[in-house]
Formats: sequence, C-alpha cells, structure tokens
Amino acid sequence: MTTFVLVHGAWHGGWCWSRVASILRERGHSVTTPTQTGVGEKSHLLSKDITLTTFGEDIVNHLKFEELDDVVLVGHSFGGASISYAADKMTDRVQRLVYLDAAVIEAGETPLSNKPVDVAALRRQLADDNDGGLSLPPPPAVVMGITDPDDADWIERMMTPHPFNTMETPLEISGPPGAGLFVEYIACTDPWYSPLANDRERAKGYGWGMREIAAGHDCMVSAPKALADLLETPL
Repeated sequence: MTTFVLVHGAWHGGWCWSRVASILRERGHSVTTPTQTGVGEKSHLLSKDITLTTFGEDIVNHLKFEELDDVVLVGHSFGGASISYAADKMTDRVQRLVYLDAAVIEAGETPLSNKPVDVAALRRQLADDNDGGLSLPPPPAVVMGITDPDDADWIERMMTPHPFNTMETPLEISGPPGAGLFVEYIACTDPWYSPLANDRERAKGYGWGMREIAAGHDCMVSAPKALADLLETPL
C-alpha cells in the first residue's frame, strides 16, 4: 500500500482529485487531498496575506498533523511549488515526488517570474481587473483541456478565484526543487498546456524522469484511470 498526497493547482481544491482518489483507494492505497488556503472549501479565507509560503505550509502541516510518512507527494500545475516547499521542509517524510504538468520553481523565484512575459502580464491585468489584484479569476474549463460538457460544467462550477499574492511571492526553499528525492515529471500532451513550457524544459534539465499522458491539463478529471495507473507505477 502506498500513501498518496495529491496537491491541487490554481483555482482548484482537493475536490478535483475525487476520481483519481477513488480509483487509488479501491486499489488499496491511502489517499489524502488537502485544499490550500483561500480556494475551494477554504475560499472564505481569501486575502492578500496569503503567500506562496502559506500554500507550502498548508502541505507541511497536512503531513505533520495527519502523521503521514513515506508519502508519494503529487503536485498538479501551481501545486508544483507547494510540493517543492513541503519536500524541502519535510524530506524525511517523502518517498518520491511527482510533478504533474506542474510548475518547477527555483529558490527565490516567484511563480510569475518563470512564465513568459506576456503570460505574466496578462495574469496581472486579469487580477487587477477582477478585484484590484486580490485574486485571479478562473479561466474557462477548455483552458484546462476539458471538453466534455458535463465535466466542463463541474469544473467551472467548482473553481474559485486564486489568491494572487501566491504568484508574486518567492519560493522559500534551501536548495534545488526536488530536495534530492526521487522525482518524476508527467506532462499532459493532448493538448499541451503552453504556460508550462519553461517548466517542462527545466524538469528535463534537472534530469528528472519524464513521462507523458495523452490528456489535457486537468487529466485528473478527464483521464483519471490513466493517471492512477501512472502514479502507481514509478519509473
């Protein structure tokens, strides 16, 4: 039995993992799906005080207070920064890391500093127009690679604005992302999620194991069995 901790990306919450979590639990694994501060069922906590460190500490405290050890820590999209932080602080509790179409941020960088200039500028403008820079509004489900109408309706109903300050504050880790652990990167290819082009190249540069899944960015929704199969069978 493996203990999986599945960490969501921007605009999402632990809810997005329900299909994958069900499959993994049916196969005998332990699965937790924490939600970070200010989104999902914690959206009532949205504030400008939420930083990237807040998100990281959410995962650190989840490992600590759920008394989890020897975990497979999976970070989707923006959640890549959170698992980098948690692995740096709680290395002894992590068996391996999986960056799922995820951000690969280095020490001292902000999530937006690793993005193409036009992507970063657009996100700042969207946040400013939305609520004066407090939060980034959710995109349409199609941006997440979701084309099934029922899935799109669910995703758009569940996504919440993302605390924007997490994108403009630095990642506080003591060394390279991955913390010297066994790391692999799973890229979603159908379609490619263009804002993560730099992150995928960085993962290759680190020499991490690279795999692909023929699904859109929110593959945990559109291809849960295929994703569960990959998570169960490390390189």
